Amino acid sequence: MNITNIEIDGGKAFDWGKTSGDYAKFRDIYPPEFYEMILKRGFCTEGQHVLDLGTGTGVIPRNLYRFGASWCGTDISPEQIEQAKRLAAENGMEIDFRAASAETTDYPDSSFDAVTACQCYWYFDPEKAYPNIARMLKPGGSLLLLYMGWLPYEDAIAAASEALVRKYNPKWTGGGDTRHPIVPPECAAEWFTQTESIVFDIPVHFTREAWHGRMRACRGVGASLSGAELSAWDAEHRALLERIAPAEFDVLHYAAAAILKKK
Repeated sequence: MNITNIEIDGGKAFDWGKTSGDYAKFRDIYPPEFYEMILKRGFCTEGQHVLDLGTGTGVIPRNLYRFGASWCGTDISPEQIEQAKRLAAENGMEIDFRAASAETTDYPDSSFDAVTACQCYWYFDPEKAYPNIARMLKPGGSLLLLYMGWLPYEDAIAAASEALVRKYNPKWTGGGDTRHPIVPPECAAEWFTQTESIVFDIPVHFTREAWHGRMRACRGVGASLSGAELSAWDAEHRALLERIAPAEFDVLHYAAAAILKKK
């Protein structure tokens, strides 16, 4: 499914289905500290019913499954959902995965204690998504907007990889990140009250192959380049990492969360 948005990558089309295989293999990268941020605030634990929007290959529900919550997950890409179902089944996890956008996810009113949205909320149409999320949350339920991004101005490997993405995809807007809090859209205040904002640094460990796969799976590469462009980028990025990166290394990231409570 091609997606276009003039505010993202200059309107260049991208399709998460094209990168679902790489996403399944290489995007399960959040360190324990990331999940601890969620758990120590009492979310996604035994007895709770939780929905993960923009679930991709189900990374968040699959990693938090062992803490006892009952999970559902939706994503706009059917290919991502197929990977999520496969990975959950291989690990004996019962998770209800469905292909749907945040705006059209249609679980009944007051179904969930919490809703998570990790690495995806900026794709939502806020005027449609936030009232729909509020509808599906129980009274007093919470929405967790979650993010983790590398810091290219402080990490040389991240900076070099970003530069190569821009060589092949000059209008890519996914780079140049700096640590900052998540700011929900103004319209969210009609349905939610923000109760906490969290930002902290977090190193993420990679091998060359794992970092290469993580970059290949990003929107600016695997989801949007043509086959010939992707092959050329793949060879050049592998050669780049051979020159500048040791066999294993950390890439400096920061994690962020905004916790919103249903009014």
